[in-house]
Amino acid sequence: MTTKIALVTGANKGIGLEIARGLGKAGVTVLVGARSPERGEAAVATLREEGHEAAFVRIDVTDAASVTAAAEQVEAAYGRLDILVNNAAVISRAEGWTPVETTVEVVRETFETNVFGVVAVTRAFVPLLERSGEPRIVNVSSEVGSFEAMTNPESPFYMLKGVGYQASKSALNAVTLAYAKHFAETPFKVNAVNPGYCATDLNGNAGHRTPEEGSRAAIRMALIGADGPTGTFESEEGPHSW
Repeated sequence: MTTKIALVTGANKGIGLEIARGLGKAGVTVLVGARSPERGEAAVATLREEGHEAAFVRIDVTDAASVTAAAEQVEAAYGRLDILVNNAAVISRAEGWTPVETTVEVVRETFETNVFGVVAVTRAFVPLLERSGEPRIVNVSSEVGSFEAMTNPESPFYMLKGVGYQASKSALNAVTLAYAKHFAETPFKVNAVNPGYCATDLNGNAGHRTPEEGSRAAIRMALIGADGPTGTFESEEGPHSW
């Protein structure tokens, strides 16, 4: 059986590293996507020490030349890609607590990574995914991007009023649906996942879930078979409300 190849962006730490580790345990060759060669190579060394097949791919999802170079690197080394996990994300510390405090510059910066970066990376790697018999795209979203959670007074997230991060994850969900519809009649499976509130550098390690727990939904959706869903928003427990 041919070994699957997976690229995980933002995989040098946190949830991304745990996704890479989980895919490695499943026998997948994992390409650790990261901006920093030092951190990316360190993550690869850790995964290899644990017995996983891994390699480093330098990629800055906000830089077009970097994204193109990453796709060319993967094509030259492997000739295809089976799994793309768009995990890289940011939340700006400059974002205000209320909408009126948040500047357009902060929102734009957040969207550059969380939305535009996903579109850029997906566009660049679709030709390689099309060479796979079972192409999978997993977009790591968030429960704070759920309109149901944001509009339900009983939801623990109802009082959140952030603009940049929350809106970027709602937009990412819409992007996921667009790709899922486009590839509906093909072997592609395109899904968004909610890792939950995990303790990572993104939130100052304030989350109540571990990165390993947060990685489970993404790993599951990356490995689904031909009978698996597409165009869904999933948590570890199962489907999540949009």
